[in-house]
Amino acid sequence: MQNTQLPRIAWAWLLAAAALMGTQAFAQTAPPTQVIDLAGEWAARVHEDAIYRGAGGFLGDYEGLPINAAARQMAESWDADVLSQPERNTQAHPAVYAMRGEGPNIRISEIRDPATEQLIGLRIVGMFGRADRTVWLDGRPHPSAYAEHTWDGFSTGTFHDGELTVTTTHMKMGVLQKVGVYASPYSVMTEHYYRHGLYLTMVTVVDDPIYLEEPFVRSQTWVLDTNQNVGPALPWEAVDELADKQVGWVPHYPLGTKHTELAEKYDIPFETTRGGAETTYPEYQLKIRRMRAEMQAKKEAAARDAAARPDPKAKSDAKAKK
Repeated sequence: MQNTQLPRIAWAWLLAAAALMGTQAFAQTAPPTQVIDLAGEWAARVHEDAIYRGAGGFLGDYEGLPINAAARQMAESWDADVLSQPERNTQAHPAVYAMRGEGPNIRISEIRDPATEQLIGLRIVGMFGRADRTVWLDGRPHPSAYAEHTWDGFSTGTFHDGELTVTTTHMKMGVLQKVGVYASPYSVMTEHYYRHGLYLTMVTVVDDPIYLEEPFVRSQTWVLDTNQNVGPALPWEAVDELADKQVGWVPHYPLGTKHTELAEKYDIPFETTRGGAETTYPEYQLKIRRMRAEMQAKKEAAARDAAARPDPKAKSDAKAKK
């Protein structure tokens, strides 16, 4: 009996060891999943690009924006007064800008299946125009490319390595930066949320085949605020702010307009304000210095030439004295 039982025991141990080794191997190769708690009231910390997240910068200020020629042409013709049109009075911020403009202070709450209590989504409220967002976490697919586009778009997310990654599609065309730089309806936004104690950081990557030469990357930060209370959404009412204008009037600048105010104010070459993928890299600062030195040298040379040339007025005064 012992001789017949020993092989069975040995096989049992071998199978158990193989199962344990397989489990360990799987644990080493499978990416760890860690759901992070994002629920709560979060107060914005506007530490990056404060001017652009409020009233906006100078028209023609496209530095650090990887825009192409089509985006630049549209931005040069854009006039901020367009938001005074009645049909634009109640226009919300699109998802590509909503998490950045005017703060915003937000509240994140969980959406759980009523039967299983499984976490299936997150609700983010507090956006400008209350284009509040829902991030689905239950693996549902994105709609067809022909489905409706909205201000908040359609967002799905996954947790991994203590991070929430959100992919958003089906967004309406809307601003990336409030200087007339827009993202097209074909853009895709990827957000990476990280929580560090009381702080929440989100890094956004926008890919747009229509208006961007390269992905556009920027970040936002919030801090947990238990005293904050994002209030209920209030309805907006469109009003006629420009009664003296005819129906259908659209504020704009003519095509070919060059907004040079920024370059003139800071005494930098106009070319450096034009944006493009090149301007997003740190080494572009060296090019700005070189171009600025060349510009200054030309100014000094022009001043010397002007000083060397006789003054026509002085000649006429001398003739008059004679």
